[in-house]
Amino acid sequence: MSVQDIGLALVVVLLWGVNFVAAKLALAEFSPLLLMGLRFTLVAALLLPFVRVPWGRLRGILLLSMVLGSVHFPLMFMGIKGLDAATASVAAQLQVPFSSLMAAIFFKDRLGWRRTLGMVIAFAGVALLAGEPARIENPVPLLLVVTASLAFALGSVQIKRLESVEGFTLNAWMALFAAPQLLTLSLLVEQDQIAAIRNATLVGWGALAFIAVMATIVAYGLWYRLLRLYDVNQTVPYLLLLPAVGVASGVLLLGEPLSWRLVVGGLVTVAGLSLIVLRRPRVINDKVTNLT
Repeated sequence: MSVQDIGLALVVVLLWGVNFVAAKLALAEFSPLLLMGLRFTLVAALLLPFVRVPWGRLRGILLLSMVLGSVHFPLMFMGIKGLDAATASVAAQLQVPFSSLMAAIFFKDRLGWRRTLGMVIAFAGVALLAGEPARIENPVPLLLVVTASLAFALGSVQIKRLESVEGFTLNAWMALFAAPQLLTLSLLVEQDQIAAIRNATLVGWGALAFIAVMATIVAYGLWYRLLRLYDVNQTVPYLLLLPAVGVASGVLLLGEPLSWRLVVGGLVTVAGLSLIVLRRPRVINDKVTNLT
């Protein structure tokens, strides 16, 4: 990769890593479902005027929006709300071993001993994080993030079957379908949405804009460019930096404590991910990697 493109890859990792901090700031002012509904509304409004209608693929995109829009993202952001950004950024990377497992189940992709060992190590790293009562008084939010990562893996199977749809088109139409689902769920199970919107500060709106524009539209625009120019094996290893950026962002920007369990658990998780990613199944589609 050229020096310029290495820089772009690092920008993507930075945007996705800081996204966990933005999520924490936004969740301080918006409830999780409302936040995701607003996010996808903004993404759809910004992208739809510039993409074509993927005729023949709308049903598949609708089904994908149900898995990612109504299951993955609500669970992920409800979990993030109850965790510190650093822990959430590490735990969310379990979507990689889960995706490898789904690839083996649905596409008969052979795991091999390296990937299997990597999965075990990655889960052990997250289990180490869960064993720190000072950081995780209630295990439910962590379980929500882990379950959301599993839902993402199921979505990756659907994405594989939609691989002919260009990335921005897929994101735009999935956002259009997901937004009303999330806003409806918010009306059913959450309260005070209007008050939250009226009382939101510049910090809350800024965090929402970062999530929708920088972490979704800009980051994916750069990532798709790199995927078109280089092999997956040249680009995907940069994603191993995501937990480190997420942890550093939480510590530096939010003042979260840096403990030995977080450091060791993060390093163990990254070690497991490296065994999986560096021998990554081709069927795991990169269009939706780290949509969080």
